[in-house]
Amino acid sequence: MCSLYKSIAVLLSISVIALEGVQPSNNKDLIKQKRLPPCRACKTFVDSFKRGMERTEKGKFEGGDAAWEEEKLKSYSKSEIRLVEIQEKLCSDVEEGQNQCYSLYEQHDELLEEWWFNHQNDVPDLFQYFCIESIQHCCPENHFGLDCKPCVGYPDNVCSKNGKCKGAGTRKGNGECNCNKGYNGKSCNTCVDNFFESFRNGEQVICTECHMGCAGKCTKAGPKGCLECGKGWIKSEEKGCLDLNECAVSNPPCGLLHFCVNTEGSYKCLDCDRSCSGCTGDGPDMCIHCASGFILRDNMCIDTANESRQHYVNYTRYCVYLGLCIATCIILQKNVALAAVIGLAVAIHISLSEYILNTPPSPNKTQIAEQIMRAANNDF
Repeated sequence: MCSLYKSIAVLLSISVIALEGVQPSNNKDLIKQKRLPPCRACKTFVDSFKRGMERTEKGKFEGGDAAWEEEKLKSYSKSEIRLVEIQEKLCSDVEEGQNQCYSLYEQHDELLEEWWFNHQNDVPDLFQYFCIESIQHCCPENHFGLDCKPCVGYPDNVCSKNGKCKGAGTRKGNGECNCNKGYNGKSCNTCVDNFFESFRNGEQVICTECHMGCAGKCTKAGPKGCLECGKGWIKSEEKGCLDLNECAVSNPPCGLLHFCVNTEGSYKCLDCDRSCSGCTGDGPDMCIHCASGFILRDNMCIDTANESRQHYVNYTRYCVYLGLCIATCIILQKNVALAAVIGLAVAIHISLSEYILNTPPSPNKTQIAEQIMRAANNDF
């Protein structure tokens, strides 16, 4: 049986070498040939082996005298037959870094055999035996570096539980704490500017972000906790930092062809309607002066060309109404019932037409929202 899985290992190694000489034809090939960090590659290999153990855990000897085989060849669970069955599909279920997985198997198949036959009882965790102790690609949890030194705060308070140890679990890294947002210090136990200490219990600390109106440090949540106010905010003795409405000043910050929209701590400049030469808001009814080609009519800047066309349209419309009424009167002389039905239809048509034509359009809120989003994106 040993010769069988030895042959499998050789065949797999030949396949790996052949694959290395072939250019990847698609994304799957690229994923399989991807090189993973040493510890991650080793963990991927071990995980594939463990899935093989799960796949075969309910297996047993088949054929012949199974009872004799169990007695003479030991149980199936730790048998050479089960090992071969696991090895037959080892790494075939791996996608990312599959070639690297096959390479690890080719290089260290004897270590697998050693663990399988001699160390399953004293070191039941294959990852510990193979990746940490034998080929030394990984470290125990919350240890780092070539010598697997413990991380800051090990074991129960690594980086004050507010960050991650650089290189933890691998033979890489320097063990320094990479702190979460809002935390600082060698062990991530202090708060950065714009955060305040909202809770501390011994070595455990929680940092909470200051109010958006604060400039730098604060003592508590909300606008009253700010020590100083940021740009676009003003200090109030009673309420703390309040938003400064830049649009309400006598000289608004936006240009002639734009209007100002206040936001928290800032403002946006949006385009005036094309009919305006200066405006206080969106739409032709918010113009300070009308642009060239437009005239003021009923507090709204109207396109002169459209106005003359509108006169013609109105004249035509009224002529149509008059024609319908005259036709109804003519029919009335011949057939009263038919004239009544046609007259009702004409009345409804005229009423609906006038209602639709004289209803002012609603403000284009979508356009305003799009302008605000566009202005916000330009800031970034």
